[in-house]
Amino acid sequence: MKQFYFLFLLFATHLTFGQVNSKPYDYFVQFNGDQLSKKVSIDQVLNHPLIRRYKEGKANLDLSKYTALFKLDQKITVHGNFTDSIPYYQVTMPIKSKEAVRQFLIEEHTKNKNTDSVEVPSIQDYGKYAVFTPKNKKASFVWNDNYLVLVELTKKYKPKSYDWESTAQDSVAIDEPYQETSTETVEEPAQSAEEAAISAAKETEEAMAVSNVAYEKEEADFNLLQSEQQSLFIKSLFENGFTAPVSEKVNVAADISSWLNYSSAMTSLNSAYSALSKFTSYNKFLPLQNNAASMVKGINLDFYFDNDNARIEEVVEYTEAMAAIAGKMTDRKINKNIFNYFPDEKPLGYMSYHINTKAALENFPNLMADLFQNQYLVKEDLTVVTDLISTIVDEEATATLFDGDLSLFLYHVNEVEVTKKSYGYDENYEEKITEEKVKKNIPLFSVVFTSTHPTFGDKLIQLGLRKKFLEQRGDFYQILGTEEYGTVFIKKDKDVVLIANTLDYFDAGKGLFVKEAKKELKKNYISGKLNFARASFAYDNSGKAQEKESSKMKRLAEQFNEVTFQSPKKLINNKLTFELKLNALKSDKNIILQTLDLADELSK
Repeated sequence: MKQFYFLFLLFATHLTFGQVNSKPYDYFVQFNGDQLSKKVSIDQVLNHPLIRRYKEGKANLDLSKYTALFKLDQKITVHGNFTDSIPYYQVTMPIKSKEAVRQFLIEEHTKNKNTDSVEVPSIQDYGKYAVFTPKNKKASFVWNDNYLVLVELTKKYKPKSYDWESTAQDSVAIDEPYQETSTETVEEPAQSAEEAAISAAKETEEAMAVSNVAYEKEEADFNLLQSEQQSLFIKSLFENGFTAPVSEKVNVAADISSWLNYSSAMTSLNSAYSALSKFTSYNKFLPLQNNAASMVKGINLDFYFDNDNARIEEVVEYTEAMAAIAGKMTDRKINKNIFNYFPDEKPLGYMSYHINTKAALENFPNLMADLFQNQYLVKEDLTVVTDLISTIVDEEATATLFDGDLSLFLYHVNEVEVTKKSYGYDENYEEKITEEKVKKNIPLFSVVFTSTHPTFGDKLIQLGLRKKFLEQRGDFYQILGTEEYGTVFIKKDKDVVLIANTLDYFDAGKGLFVKEAKKELKKNYISGKLNFARASFAYDNSGKAQEKESSKMKRLAEQFNEVTFQSPKKLINNKLTFELKLNALKSDKNIILQTLDLADELSK
């Protein structure tokens, strides 16, 4: 029976790892060297003064020996599965010479190469391909005339659960106080408590030794099977000619593109917490693969390196049903009154976020039901919960508390004099409050959001006045006890609520920045920026700027303009995109080289 089981596993492995390019992967990362090499050559990067310094210095980082092996102007991929019955990962790199790879591996893995005792690594040559597995390692290097592949089966050994507790309890006598008894039938004296304990400990030790031997044998058998399966996997890749893996999920137009199967990732997360089942049942209620797959298909993360910017694009691919919900949530018509409290000029940094709160509340119960539905939470139970939420929560009324418009602004950093309170006790053990004036760097900020509820906001302010949390100062209310943060106030203007510690940056939404923000938010549900020049200026005028750090900030502002991020309202083909971009002020060379220039200059 054991032989049949072994043969069955080998057959399943062959079917699993047969070289089929259309095979779905749980993740796929592709370095598009053919794309990036058009923008910047590898020689420009390797010959950069910063890289040469690391090569010649203590780091001894000689990257040229790798460029002599690999064709970095072609595609390099990393892919694998962690939800298959036989999980694995594979790295595929195009090479320049089969013999050069052999010599490189021999040189890198030869032991005691600086002494008379030399142990050359064992390489198995199968003609069409060669295999080298370093000693005490599981990953194998496999290569032919065109490619080097690093592969490893990643299934972990899970030992059987030995019942140490019951073994110990059966072996250890209970240590009770000795009681003298008078009986004529006992010829030998009773075993003392100390002797019983020694005997029990010995029995437990023997039981554990037997169990350890069984554990080690099981682990050895598992590792042997893994090694045989890995050999079969390698054979299936190379025996009939190796074909480089491809995936339609990655973007060949990006410099680096990656794909993650979201439902597989959730399944892997559940597996990682499976050990919790011994101590708690909470992990039973985590989202399952099927539930996650009904919402999100996968996530792309793509990197671009151009002359004037570097950017990251995250693309979330929803299922059709989930895309319809997400589209309703991101497609919000902004309350125009909020722009009255946008600053006139560009702030140091800002983030503006706008979603349809009502749509989110309407779909929240069903989303949670779909996500967490499993054998432990039957459908009938979930419908009770979702009906209860829908009954208690009036989506339309609740949404008016926070409609979905939220903007945050950082203007400047000022050194101001604030009143700081310290608490202690006098000689009579009575509480003593001491106030002192101190200088402190305070970030000037504001938070603006909309609330169209007819009465809640005003009643909340009145409650604050009655409880002496607020104090009215003209048309705004000071939040008492916030003097240490530059005196924070709150203002309610019809549908708009403003929380800030400055009034110096508003002019009824008529400035140039407001026009720019309106244009961005017309097409994006989220938009934000961080301006390096203004950040450098704010640091210089903070009152605690150090000359060295100030110089670095100015140099950064001379090289790069700003960091921006945004996400469009509209989904395209059920995909929602988020973009993060670093904009350069110069465009005379690729941004990778610009970054190396800056790092080289700042590190000297």
